[in-house]
Order: sequence, then structure tokens, then C-alpha cells
Amino acid sequence: MAETERKQGTGRRKTAVARVNLKNGSGAILVNKRKFEEYFPNPVHRMLIETPLVATSTKEKFDITVNVRGGGPSGQAGAVRHGIARALLTVDPELKPKLRAGGLLTRDAREVERKKPGRPKARKRFQFSKR
Repeated sequence: MAETERKQGTGRRKTAVARVNLKNGSGAILVNKRKFEEYFPNPVHRMLIETPLVATSTKEKFDITVNVRGGGPSGQAGAVRHGIARALLTVDPELKPKLRAGGLLTRDAREVERKKPGRPKARKRFQFSKR
């Protein structure tokens, strides 16, 4: 990858959408113009996001800039992970087997089920009274 060249990847999870930009650098991650650790204070979310970088041994190779919208912290973390994996694939197609083996290229299609009429939630029912 050339010095000034940027590679992009789009990640999605639940209702969150993340646009990821990779460029050669020292491993800094910015999410919505804030530090990665500040935007995702939960260590589980940070670990989840770093899995594509750890799996491909590219953690210190790229500076990553992310714009993420929609959803909550968990959905956003999943979207960022998916976006990083897809951006890494544009950098080097040879990484595909490693990313595929970790399930990092598959979009998690699970969405919230809609609430049904006559019920308090999607599947929960009101208490049954025989008399």
C-alpha cells in the first residue's frame, strides 16, 4: 500500500453502520474523532474490535479512522470490527482465509424482532388467568 493511499471498508451490525479508513501508520485508532479507549470504555468491546487486527498480525501497521452511527455500544463495536475486517481485505486479499476462519467477514444479520399487538414484547405474554 502506498504511503498516502487509504483503504475503506463498511461494517454493519444491528442498526449500526461503520465507515472505516485504513492508512499506513503506528496503530492509532480514532472513532468519531475521539480516542478508541475513550469512545469504547468497555474492555470487551475494545477486544472485539481488535480481533481482525490480532488475527492478521497487523495491529501496529495501520492508523484507523472510523465514523460510526446508529445503534448502541455493542452494535457499534460489531460494526467497527466488520468494517476493519473488510478494509484489511482491500489492503491484502491474501488475508481472506484468516479473516474467514475467524468469522470476521460474515455480517451478523440478527436484528431486533418487532413487538406484536396484544403482547408486552415480541414474544412475552401477559400473565394468564384461568378465572
